[in-house]
Formats: sequence, C-alpha cells, structure tokens
Amino acid sequence: MEVFALSGASGTGKSTIALSFAHEKKIPAIIDDGLLIFNGHRIAGTSAKFEKNPITAVKRAVFFDIGHRQEVQAAIAAHFINKILIIGTSDKMVKQIAKNLGLGEIKQIYHIEDIRTSSEIKMAQFIRKTEGKHVIPIPYRQVEQNFFKKLIQKGMKIFTPKKEMIGETTIVHPDFQRGHITIHKNVFKDIVEDVCLRHKDVYECKSIQISMKSVPILKLNIVLHTPLDRSINVVKMTEDLQKELFDVFKKIFHIELYSVNLHIQMASKKMEVP
Repeated sequence: MEVFALSGASGTGKSTIALSFAHEKKIPAIIDDGLLIFNGHRIAGTSAKFEKNPITAVKRAVFFDIGHRQEVQAAIAAHFINKILIIGTSDKMVKQIAKNLGLGEIKQIYHIEDIRTSSEIKMAQFIRKTEGKHVIPIPYRQVEQNFFKKLIQKGMKIFTPKKEMIGETTIVHPDFQRGHITIHKNVFKDIVEDVCLRHKDVYECKSIQISMKSVPILKLNIVLHTPLDRSINVVKMTEDLQKELFDVFKKIFHIELYSVNLHIQMASKKMEVP
C-alpha cells in the first residue's frame, strides 16, 4: 500500500479539500481525525471531533486507543486499499499516525500551503476563529448526531471537474471548540466606508458587498466629487484605494481579499476598475 499525507496547521481547510485532493491524486482512502474514509464514506473509526477536550481529541486523532486502532486496521485490510492519504496538523503527526496504524513509510507529504492559496487559508482560519466551524469529510447521515450539542448544518457536495459527485462534508461545532467571536456584517461595511471617505476626492461610498465563501471578495461603488481636479490620476487613485482596502482587511481581520472590485461613478460618467 502506498501512503501519502497532507499536513497543515489546524483550521487551514485540510478537511474541506480532502475529498477533492484525494480524488485528484487517485487515492481512494483517507485517514482524517480518527476516521477511515473510503470512496467518500466512513467505514471505520470515530472522529476526534466527538471528544470533550483538545487532549483526548489529539489522542483520538493519532489512534492512541488500541481498540480504535485495531478497528481501523481491520477495515483497511478488509477493503484491500492500495493507496491512503493521512491528514494531520504537522509532519510529525502524520508520521505518528502512520506508525501507530502500521502503515509503513510515507511516500510523500503534501503541505496545505502548496495546495491552497494564502487567501483561501486565511479565510478558512478566519471562519474557524469567528464561527468555530469544523468540517468532517463524510455525509451528514453518517455523523453520529448524539455526540454533538450543536450539529449545525450539512456541508457541501464535492464534485469532480466533470461534475461527478465524489462525496459530501458535514459542518459541526465540537465540544472542545471554546466559543467564537461574532463580527457583525456592518463592521466590515463601516471599515470600508471609512477607508474610502479618507480620500478627499471620494464623495460617497455605497453598495458595499462582501462575499465570505471560499475566498473573500469585496465589491463597492464610489462616487467622486465633480468637477474632478485635472491633476488627479483616477486609475492610480483607485489602485491605491484597492491596496488600502486589501491592507486594512489583512491587518484587522487577517483576511487576504481575493479581489477588490471598484465601480467608479462621476456625475453621469461611469467606469469600472476590475
């Protein structure tokens, strides 16, 4: 059996991309947080996200318990798995899991930074910190709901580039997730408006839209004073404004905006800066 691993810090989106990444690499089985997942379905193990505190969660994830370990080993043998992907928060952790399960040497360790963009990673970390969401890469119906006080929602269906479904995810709030920070959407809008109105040539900032899905995207309209000073380079001014908005989101929220789309209005004249 060939053993591979995906390593990355907690909350960087490893479980979110596990199914699509494994499918891309033609790896049918995944070890993630104590679960053995085969072709998108749980076939053995118990998720570390069922645990009550971080210490027991780590023990569950590395198969410290002999009974848990033997259950997963038996399932691997019964399904004649030829390739397996181990997911962990560090190279040390994935090597420990491989050792505990008797899987042998890891052929290749992939790192989350080489697979996801910095913007995607920071967005995933932001969601973890502010909403406390954890992803399990198995269908909702396979999650033992009695383990959770807050099973918040179904995740998403995962498709190949050819639109073939390869699995589903479930989003949970584990007991060991100690609260989260709530940021009202108006906070983002107030900050955007404040940055824009610092520019003396900006009369109004409106229609502010912020998408916080896989990557954060900011869209807004700004209205410039008229008549506009001829010495003003509008293109440079909007580029500077885009950079300021990017920098302030990174500084305050540790989010890297994927794009800042500005629509510029000047009296009856309108142009778009992508």
